[in-house]
Amino acid sequence: MWEENNNGLVKEFKFEDFQTAMDFMQECIAPIETINHHPEWSNVYNTVNVRLTTHDEGNTITEKDRKLAIEIDRVYCQYL
Repeated sequence: MWEENNNGLVKEFKFEDFQTAMDFMQECIAPIETINHHPEWSNVYNTVNVRLTTHDEGNTITEKDRKLAIEIDRVYCQYL
């Protein structure tokens, strides 16, 4: 579940291994580019942390963040 934290939506995604985490990030590129809204994200081994906020709206949560969160979850479901 996405959590609201410090004017952003945040979520941690766990994977079997590093390669799978990288595959997930790669697969997220298409919806990110389609929506034209880019996450703050990081990867450490099998864990990807994502933070969504809209910088050009004053660093707040907008519909773009919620829409991208849904798309990222959709991609993640393929890895469960």
